[in-house]
Amino acid sequence: MGKITYRGSFPSTAEAVSFVGGHSLLPGLQVLSRILQKKPYKIVRKVVIAVLGISVLLIGAAMILLPGPAIVVIPVGLAILATEFAWAKSILRKLKESIGWKTTSNLV
Repeated sequence: MGKITYRGSFPSTAEAVSFVGGHSLLPGLQVLSRILQKKPYKIVRKVVIAVLGISVLLIGAAMILLPGPAIVVIPVGLAILATEFAWAKSILRKLKESIGWKTTSNLV
């Protein structure tokens, strides 16, 4: 049997599903395709930080009832999330203001 070859260019996923009779078939797939084509490493980084930060935050929340340093672990989880998410940064800032963090430079 002979080998089957294709002598043309394959359409991208977005092109293949974008127009059927002039109507968009899967608009969600088009948006996802555009996002992934731009900077996929940023998306992967944001997802990894979100999973890691939420995991640490949940472990800290569990330590409220279980024995452990919840008062240390919860801010660490918020700090991890604050590297990518503005909402976590604002919560962490409010937490710092309410606690009144002291540094060694303020004590001297």
